[in-house]
Amino acid sequence: MHRLLALSFLLFACTSPSEKEPQWTSLFDGKSLDGWQVKICHYPLGEDPMRTFRAENGVLRVCYDEYQDFEGRFGHVFHEVPWSHYRIRLEYRFLGAQVPGGAGWAYRNSGIMVHGQSAESMGVDQEFPVSIEVQLLGGDGEQPRATANLCTPGTNVEMGGELVTRHCTDSDSETFHGDQWVSVEVEVLGGEVIRHFVNGVQVMEYQRPQLDPNDADAKGMIRDGVLLLERGTVSLQAESHPVEFRGIEVLKIGE
Repeated sequence: MHRLLALSFLLFACTSPSEKEPQWTSLFDGKSLDGWQVKICHYPLGEDPMRTFRAENGVLRVCYDEYQDFEGRFGHVFHEVPWSHYRIRLEYRFLGAQVPGGAGWAYRNSGIMVHGQSAESMGVDQEFPVSIEVQLLGGDGEQPRATANLCTPGTNVEMGGELVTRHCTDSDSETFHGDQWVSVEVEVLGGEVIRHFVNGVQVMEYQRPQLDPNDADAKGMIRDGVLLLERGTVSLQAESHPVEFRGIEVLKIGE
């Protein structure tokens, strides 16, 4: 008995706090957009006259109740800290109806943008930041529609050693109909590999995120011919359908 107690004490003493539990950090305080920057297409940085992004009751909401028509006003809310090696996780759900004027493909459509350009560097009329998009989709109640897909505004990636230049690639996730909360986690390891997880299950992996030299917005970001993306901003998307986010947390991984 004494031997078992001594061994248990030794194991506990040799286990560091970091080995016991990962140290996740909340990026959203649940009551304000402190630490975040809003960029709506056709408006200067920080201007959101229709209050598209709101912090209410512990939830970061994308709202369209003050819009008469979408009019191409794509929006993003950027966390102020750029990241390189990390995991980000959150829950999302789509609610209500799409605002008039929203595109058909934008129905129940949002995204987590990683390795993105800074909010300050976006043009006033630029629709999307140059970034790697973890596309978040909701089902229509009938047809299959994967989520945590990959889209590449101004970027490319590699899969299996081959360059992928198509704009979107579906993940292996199931479809989530209705207003249920869905958990998504993204592992970003600099310029090496990015992995997507849905409700704890890996649904996608790709390598070497990089700038697209043929994209007008990306061209201005290329320095000394280097295309590889190793760090960047994180932002959440507003594409014309109401959506809510909660539990937005990040875990820094040793570089």
